[in-house]
Amino acid sequence: MTTSAQAISFRRRILLLIAVPAFLYLLYTLVYPLAFDRYTGVTNARLDYDTSVALTDAEFEQLALDMTEQARRLRAEAIVNPDQDDFAREVKIRMLMNTRSYMDDIDYRHIDYFRTAGIRQYQGPATCLTCHATMQVERGDGTLSTVDTLDDIVNSVHFKFQNSGGGFSTFGYDGRRVNAEGSRPIPVGKINRACGIPGSFSWTGWAALVRSRPHTDPAARTDFSEPPVLRSEGCGQCHIGGNYHPATEKMMPVGDVPDVAKQGIDCLICHAEQYDMNQRYVLQDAHGLRWNQDRSLRAALSVGRTSNQNCLRCHQHNMGGDAYLHNVAAQNLGVKHQRLLHIGAKRGNPFSPAHDAHAAADIQCTDCHVPEGHKIPRGRLGVDLVATDLPDKEVSCETCHSRAPHNASEHRALLNGHIARIACETCHIKQLEDNNVVLRDWVHPTWNAEEGVWEPTDVYRSGEPGQGMIYLWFNGNGTFLANALGSNPEGDGSYDPLMRQMVEIDDPQVLAAVRASAEELAERYPDIDVDRYVEMATRPLTQLDPEMLARRRAMIDANLKSAMAEGDSRIYPFKPFNAMMFEDMANQGPFGAMILPFDYATYYETGDTQAAMLKAVEHPIVRRMYQGPFKLYMMDEFMAYFGVEGGWKTDYPIAEDGSARHVEPHWMRQMVTLMVNHGIQRAGHDCGDCHASDGILDYAALGYPPERVVELQSLDILAGSGD
Repeated sequence: MTTSAQAISFRRRILLLIAVPAFLYLLYTLVYPLAFDRYTGVTNARLDYDTSVALTDAEFEQLALDMTEQARRLRAEAIVNPDQDDFAREVKIRMLMNTRSYMDDIDYRHIDYFRTAGIRQYQGPATCLTCHATMQVERGDGTLSTVDTLDDIVNSVHFKFQNSGGGFSTFGYDGRRVNAEGSRPIPVGKINRACGIPGSFSWTGWAALVRSRPHTDPAARTDFSEPPVLRSEGCGQCHIGGNYHPATEKMMPVGDVPDVAKQGIDCLICHAEQYDMNQRYVLQDAHGLRWNQDRSLRAALSVGRTSNQNCLRCHQHNMGGDAYLHNVAAQNLGVKHQRLLHIGAKRGNPFSPAHDAHAAADIQCTDCHVPEGHKIPRGRLGVDLVATDLPDKEVSCETCHSRAPHNASEHRALLNGHIARIACETCHIKQLEDNNVVLRDWVHPTWNAEEGVWEPTDVYRSGEPGQGMIYLWFNGNGTFLANALGSNPEGDGSYDPLMRQMVEIDDPQVLAAVRASAEELAERYPDIDVDRYVEMATRPLTQLDPEMLARRRAMIDANLKSAMAEGDSRIYPFKPFNAMMFEDMANQGPFGAMILPFDYATYYETGDTQAAMLKAVEHPIVRRMYQGPFKLYMMDEFMAYFGVEGGWKTDYPIAEDGSARHVEPHWMRQMVTLMVNHGIQRAGHDCGDCHASDGILDYAALGYPPERVVELQSLDILAGSGD
């Protein structure tokens, strides 16, 4: 080969080396996003908000005065002597408020930043990134690193809604730790996990406009004379993504969220002091439904470090619930399309000064959940698949209080001795909220005349120990369906929660209440057999045939006993919960079948629960779940953790004629057990609350031998030593 030919060949190889990566890059950045959107049925488009308004310089300065007036007034009132004529005092207060030193010494530092930078309109993350393109993050080991701010947010659980990394304290019913080293990681989190509390998952329940008919008769619901009132509903109300769907792209092994979606991130709901929750409602534009945001300059100028009020705009919905008296967000439902309220609380353990000792002491959420940038730890203990950014980072009472916290009590030796066996929460959370939902029936809805919608029937609510709160041994591990794992270190081997406490309700008061609810439902739904309904709700294992029951017993013994015996177990309080949902019986195992979601608008408007389920299952991404790529990528592994043998069955649960097939309504086969860690009261239980024959702790069910049960129920200890 001549030198010229060699040179040409070399240039061709160089061009090929450049062209192939360039082609793949173009394929990834241009073709893949379009193909992905088409495949999953998601929508991405430019996001505009009416709350983002440009101000003139004069309007900006007036806004600055208005925002700082209260702070300046409080400072001046503290200086001016109150023992004088009211008019004279007011004049002096006003004089001080308007001095240069008072005007310059303001709480909202971003007023001066925006003034100097000439920023007169807040335009979402683009505005924030003008100054905060990068940020310095302190890691748990004390080291500092500089990160891209937007990437840090986009890859956080608060945005992604899931995590495919390791570190879960969750075990599948097949005995494997979820996403452990050496396993095939799958995304797990709210984005793809149907749940009996909200009745959906975020793909199918992100944003909905519900046509409500308040103060009407459900019997005439097909012939309303008054126009409907639109209401907002969906998972997106509590999460920072402002797009038409959750961050579906981040769930896949490749791909990224498009830039237009990143510009929909709601920075202000987490950082603004003066965020208007009345701007949080579902809006509809040419591309679909999404959640509105407060992008006003007033909100933007009030930004700072995240405080309790920021966190509680979303998390009080989970903890105290919408009906909780001190839930501020629930008192600001929207300037239009008001958000629907949900009476039954998910956990029933509010965080507010009225009901939590730490909130009363003005302890901030981030004092315990110490973030690293935008990654926020949940703690190392967990019974469920709540995704977490920092799974190895400690969040516990002992971080502040040590293992010997009762130093002021005359009974300190006795009380501190309990720490080895009793979790702090067991003593210091005396009860949950009365509206804590324990049993929820999505299949037989109830008409809410005040709201004008059909809603799931809360068969039983309670916050009382032994009824709405139960006590279990817990070592930090949980199952794929949120069942606490642990063992009694002094036990006789009889502790068997997945065959006892989590599958049996035997409290006479609860049984009576469930029966009363069933009888009321039977008046509207004649197909309900009250006796059988009560049996399934309170003894869900009666839904399994003998063969399936035997498989369950064998899987617990073979796969979960070792996870239960790991580490040190203590007795913790848990909120139990069960739900009746439609299930795909083609994907069933000893621990349940695949729960199917509901379409919120259809459900709330019509009360036709089967139609609502079919509508949700018709969602493009749910259809994809029943096809080969999803089966191989995610669903086979999901089913293995679920305890379903043979992999994911892709037999789509809607027949060609539009009817459901292999779909049945069932109560889940065991109650989930959700951790409760807030609602802490300074004064704990008295000794007699536990150490009595009718105490709140069932020592026999907790696996103590009979002779030890007698001892624990009859200890001669002075009442009141739980202070």
